[in-house]
Order: sequence, then C-alpha cells, then structure tokens
Amino acid sequence: MAANVSTDIPDFRQLVRVFARIGCLSFGGPAGQIALMHGEIVEKHKWVDEEQYLHALNFCHLLPGPEAQQLATWIGWRLHGLKGGLAAGLLFVIPGALIMLALSSLYALAANLDWFAALFLGIKAAVLAIVVQALIRIGGRALNTRFKQALAVAAFLALFLFNLPFPLVLLGAGAMGMIVAAYRPDWLALKSGSGTDASPRPSFAVMSRTVLLWLAIWAVPMVLVLVILGQDHVLWDVGVFFSQLAIVTFGGAYAVLAYIAQEAMQTYGWLHAGEMADGLGLAETTPGPLILVTQRVGFLAAFRSPEPFSPIVAGIFGAALTTWVTFAPCFLWIFTFAPWIERLQHATRLKGGLAALTAAVVGVIANLSVWFALHVLFARATIAVVGPMQLNLPDWATFDWRAGVLSVLAAVILFALKWSIFRMLAVLAVAGLALGSL
Repeated sequence: MAANVSTDIPDFRQLVRVFARIGCLSFGGPAGQIALMHGEIVEKHKWVDEEQYLHALNFCHLLPGPEAQQLATWIGWRLHGLKGGLAAGLLFVIPGALIMLALSSLYALAANLDWFAALFLGIKAAVLAIVVQALIRIGGRALNTRFKQALAVAAFLALFLFNLPFPLVLLGAGAMGMIVAAYRPDWLALKSGSGTDASPRPSFAVMSRTVLLWLAIWAVPMVLVLVILGQDHVLWDVGVFFSQLAIVTFGGAYAVLAYIAQEAMQTYGWLHAGEMADGLGLAETTPGPLILVTQRVGFLAAFRSPEPFSPIVAGIFGAALTTWVTFAPCFLWIFTFAPWIERLQHATRLKGGLAALTAAVVGVIANLSVWFALHVLFARATIAVVGPMQLNLPDWATFDWRAGVLSVLAAVILFALKWSIFRMLAVLAVAGLALGSL
C-alpha cells in the first residue's frame, strides 16, 4: 500500500487525467519532464511536498532506467498504491511509444527515398549538437572534484581507445565510487556523517513477492517468443539484448546510445551507420523518455528479418517487445524499493557509487559525441590497431560538406541563438532538404 501523505490526495480519475496530460506534453528530455511534473504535482496540485519530491528524485537517480518515468511511477504509487503507480508510469510512456511506432513505420517505408535521406541528414546534424550540449550540461553539474574529472577521462579512454564493454566501465566506476565513499567521501563531494534513519524497516517478505511477480511479468513475452519462435529468431535476440541493457542503463539514453549502436551494427547487423542518430532525432521530437529510441531499434531489427510475419507486423512485434523489456524493470525497481526510500537517503556508499557512475557517464557521452561526429560527417571511418588500443579514425576522403555545414548551423542555433531543440530540429530538417537537392 502507499504511505499516507500530509498533502492533498487526488481521486484516481483525477490522477489519471493529470498523468495523461503529462504523458502527452513531456517533451525536452528528463530535465524538462522532471520540471513539468514538479509544476503539476508539487506546485499546482500539491499532492506531494517539495522534500518528498526531491527525495524520490534522488532515489530514482540510484536506479537503472529513465529517472523521469520512474519518478512518475513513484508519485502514482505514493498516492494510490500499485494501481496508481501503474497508471502514472504507463501514461508517461504510452503516448510517446505510439508516436515513435508510427514514425518508425514511416521511416522504414520511406528510407530509400532521396528526399527522406536529405531530411534526416539535417536531423543527424542537429542530434550531434544536442549530444554535445548534453555533454556540457552534465559535465558542468557532475565534475565538481578532481577525482570525478579523472573518472570521466578514464571512462572516455576505456571506451574510445580500448573498446572496453560499456557495462564493465559503468559498473567498475560505481564499485570504485562505493569504495571511495567509505574512506574519502570528499573526493566525491559527499557530506560525511550522513546519519541514520529511524523509519520502520519494510517487509522482506513483501519485497520478495514483488520481485518474483515483476520478474515473471518481465519474462512473459520472452517465454512466448521462446515457445513459438525459438532462440534463433530475431525477436529472441532483441528481447535478450534490451533486457540486459535495462539493468545497466544508468545515465540516461545519451549514455547508452553508442553501445546500442555498436552492438546493433557490428554484433547483430540490425542497423546501418547513422540510423541511431536518426532515431534520437525522432525521440527528441516526441513526448516520453528518450530511451524510447530503443523501440525504433527493435522495430528495424524485426522489420528487416520478418519471417514468418510481414515486415510491418514483425516491426510492431519488435517495437512492442523492446518497450516491454525496457520498461517492465522500471516498475520492478520502483515497486520493490520505494518502501525503502527514506532509509536509502542515508546510504553513503550508494550515494558514492552513484556520484562516481554519473562522473563516468560524462566520459561515456564524450565517446558518444565522437562516435556521432564520425558517422554524421564522414561516410566511412577506419580502425587502426596500436597495441591494445583501437583507434577509430575518419576517412577524410569521404567528408560530407553538407553535413559539415548543417552541423555548424545546428551549433549556432543551439549555443548562440539558444533556440529550443524542437525548433532547431525543424529548421535543420528543412535545411537538409534544401542541401540534399545540391
């Protein structure tokens, strides 16, 4: 059951109406989505007070997955228990998921048209500027000590030069942060002596039942795929890959895009170079979590290997499966650990692990920026092996001057003129169409 709050409690239908509105208006990535919910839930309706909201937000930062969607789920749980959490969490995702599915279908059907390629050339240039902006913003907030700066550099080098696995880099940073927090919390800008919490200890029996239930819910579509289609079908690979990704998606969509693209292109052959940037461009223009970009990967993977279905039907199944295994874990984390939120606020080692992990994410996004630049500005890149290092170098003979012009235009619009992302994407799409005719 949800805990009692001292603020006003809405009836369930009112909660549904408000989160349906939030789900349709949640543009702008996690920062904008968190601000939108704060305005609706804390300031306008006063259903949750400021301290509770901030505590819950910090708690969601500790979890893998999209923190804004998890915060919405927690708010619903806080107000109306399980049904409230389900309603709020689902309404936060469903509008954007449906729009992304429609856009993915259009993309797959029109991808071979010249005008469509030109339009997305502009969008990819815009996405490059957006990723650089995310790097600057997150780095400015997260890298407030020398140790955190060193972690960011180490993460970048581990990925860019040594091609280490993305999950290993993030989990290693988190483990290091937990160790450092115990002995040198100042290296991570943590406050020493965080105190203890006297709130009642949640029931382990209830927690265990919740974990088992949501693990079963998470596994249902995978069992169906296994029984009906087998492990050799593309839907099995899609489900396994994105289930694994759901456990290590700390730092948001930007942090995992390069890893997804690398695996989808090199390991599975689901995507071509540059299509991940197209997907992020679509996600930036739709409501909902940016991690919905994964839905498009699942759609294209199944669309291109559709047997025994038609391409569109297979694509819809791929998109639905990807969305399920991406967001079912979010409900698992919230419904399992939400009763512990007050106690977790005093877990110094967890805070240290999160602080170190956030610092490493800056290095991950820096690697993503370089990856996008190579694939947006050049038709081909080469790999040079120097000892244990693998250097991704541009093939300068394949430089696309149109992409260069569009990237400069995107940078001017975003950093100098400070236009909104949506407005910039619209301008770059038109500019891409114009240059595509040259």
